[in-house]
Amino acid sequence: MKPLLLTLLSAALCSAAWAPAWAAPMSKADYQAAHDVITQQYKTDQAACGKLAGNAKDVCHQEAKGREKIGQAELEQSHEPSDKHAYEVRLAKADADFAVAKEKCDDLAGNPKDVCRKEATSRHVAAKGDAKVVEKSAEAKSDAREKMSEVRQSSDMDKRDAAYAVAKEKCDALSGDAKTTCLKTAQMNR
Repeated sequence: MKPLLLTLLSAALCSAAWAPAWAAPMSKADYQAAHDVITQQYKTDQAACGKLAGNAKDVCHQEAKGREKIGQAELEQSHEPSDKHAYEVRLAKADADFAVAKEKCDDLAGNPKDVCRKEATSRHVAAKGDAKVVEKSAEAKSDAREKMSEVRQSSDMDKRDAAYAVAKEKCDALSGDAKTTCLKTAQMNR
């Protein structure tokens, strides 16, 4: 029963995460239900760790904490999709991997343990850096889209003004009612 529930929750989270931006946001009830599933799964995972001993138990606890943090971050991204929440998902994954890797290093001693911890730190720094690059790239794209929109609007306004000036100049060759009608038409097309 539990694997089926997790599969359904994962499918819901994934479909919500990949839903188009115009899709309706996750309802409060769905959000709370998913949150409750994540919390219950965390408690179940922690209880399963109780059967282990030594460093295996510590690793198990770190894995459970990591899954919970990643699940919560993914839930927030599904509930309110944003570049910030996408960054937080990447960061939660990097932090969870780092915590587990550091804990696994405790099985070693001496220089191999030091090397293991340095490698874990290096992977963590790289993953956080990659997450930041993706976040800043998304922000830059958003800013560029805004600026392009402003430039297009300005360009369209300049084109309309130029076309109006041409139409107005053509109207100057006319006189009387024809000129008045021509100017009104030019003004309406502006």
